[in-house]
Amino acid sequence: MVNIQLVKWCNDLGMGITFAVTFITGLFKWTLLVRTLGLTTIVFPVALMSDIHDWAGFLLGIFVAVHLFLNRAWIGAMTRNMLGRRSKDYP
Repeated sequence: MVNIQLVKWCNDLGMGITFAVTFITGLFKWTLLVRTLGLTTIVFPVALMSDIHDWAGFLLGIFVAVHLFLNRAWIGAMTRNMLGRRSKDYP
């Protein structure tokens, strides 16, 4: 039997890692920030960084979709709760 809590934890860990990679590579791709910080003399592998950024963003989207799927019952229950209809399945 699959331990759903372990699956959720691994998915969330993957989501966090890909978010960090996407965020950091996005900062280095942001030329105004690089110029403002005075990092213009440092040579960044922009093409490689762009590819990593794109793939990490794609993976992040997949992790988010899986996260939403795995938590669909909670999301539905909370939505019903917020809209005023109490769910019988969720306390």
